[in-house]
Amino acid sequence: MATAIHDQPVLRFRKVSNLACTPTRGSELAAGYDLYSSVDCVVKVGGRTLINTDIQIALPPGCYGRIAPRSGLALKHGIDVGAGVVDQDYRGNIMVVLFNFGDEDFHVKRGDRIAQLICERIFTPPLEECQTLDETKRGANGYGSTGV
Repeated sequence: MATAIHDQPVLRFRKVSNLACTPTRGSELAAGYDLYSSVDCVVKVGGRTLINTDIQIALPPGCYGRIAPRSGLALKHGIDVGAGVVDQDYRGNIMVVLFNFGDEDFHVKRGDRIAQLICERIFTPPLEECQTLDETKRGANGYGSTGV
C-alpha cells in the first residue's frame, strides 16, 4: 500500500530490471511523471507498438494512473498514446501503447521518454438504471451541434 510522507500521498515504484529508468518530472509543477522506454524499437508509420518501461507502481489510495502523450512527440513526430488507464490494484509492468500518425517510422531508444503518467482521483458513483432521463436544452444533439 502507498504510504505517506508528512501526510502527503506517495507514488511508490519498483524497477523490474536494470534497463528501467526512474520516472521524472520535467518541472516542479509538471502534472505527470515522464516514463522511459526500457527497449529499442520502431513504431512504423500508421502502426502501433507496445513498449515496456520495466516499472511497476503502487498508486496512492483513491487514484488511478493515466498514461498520457508527451506534447513534443505529438507535435514533432505525430506520436500518440493509447489504452492509457492503470487501475489502482494493477501491479504488473507499466506498458505504453504508442501510435505513429507521422510521416516516417519513429525510432525509440532505451532511455527515451515516451509518455507521462498522471495520477488522477477516481470517482465511481453507483449505477442506477432508470426508464427516462431528465430533459436538457441540448438533448441528444452531439458531434458538432454546439459549433465547430
